[in-house]
Amino acid sequence: MNALAQLGMVSELPRNNQNASFAAASDDERKDYFVERDGMKFAGTHLLVDLWDAKNLDDPDRIDATLREAAIVAGATILHSHFHHFSPNGGVSGVVVLAESHISIHTWPERNFAAVDIFMCGACDPHMAVPVMQRLFQAGRLEIDEERRGRVDRS
Repeated sequence: MNALAQLGMVSELPRNNQNASFAAASDDERKDYFVERDGMKFAGTHLLVDLWDAKNLDDPDRIDATLREAAIVAGATILHSHFHHFSPNGGVSGVVVLAESHISIHTWPERNFAAVDIFMCGACDPHMAVPVMQRLFQAGRLEIDEERRGRVDRS
């Protein structure tokens, strides 16, 4: 059974049968993976991280290992990762797919810049991933924007 199925987020049945399996489950049997924090209920935390004056932006294997470690430290479940190196001296684009969402990166070594996207739901803390990435990238400047995705109206 894959990690998403273990979390009750997908069915192991063929795609055309998935809706039928969810229709049979009562509302009491479904787990709610939304987060409640500071009086707000939402799907998850989405961080946009800009790393300026960064290093080590052209090695897909090191970036993959670092983003995987960052996911684990944040409490996430890794499902898959894929990274592409644009040339021997070019940037890297890639993603670590998580049961709780994803971490993606796009690097521009010629600008010493990387854009990282971290979206995690459930009990994960995406902020814990940032110091792990900073260890590899040694950014001179970090800019972090946070958005709570899927906010539920409390009125």
